[in-house]
Amino acid sequence: MGGGLLAGLSNEDSARYGFLLATPIILAAAVLKLPELLGSEGDGVRGPALVAGLCAAGTTFFAVKFLLRFFETNRLTPFGFYCIGFGAICTAVFAFGG
Repeated sequence: MGGGLLAGLSNEDSARYGFLLATPIILAAAVLKLPELLGSEGDGVRGPALVAGLCAAGTTFFAVKFLLRFFETNRLTPFGFYCIGFGAICTAVFAFGG
């Protein structure tokens, strides 16, 4: 999203571009794990995996819809603070072996 803003895109277009960039990565991860899930390693987890996948898809749909609507009228500043704060916390946890 930050790269889109630096390139001169609007908040909404920058968010849309960021979400579109994530889509091929998510699909590639699913394609890599699908044979494992459909094979013998997936015995007993196919049902829960399907429910989890559907829940994740629904949650993602509504989260993206909310964020795109939010970015139409607001700036990305809260998202930036969130990224900086969460990144600092993760860095501290990994640096101190947590």
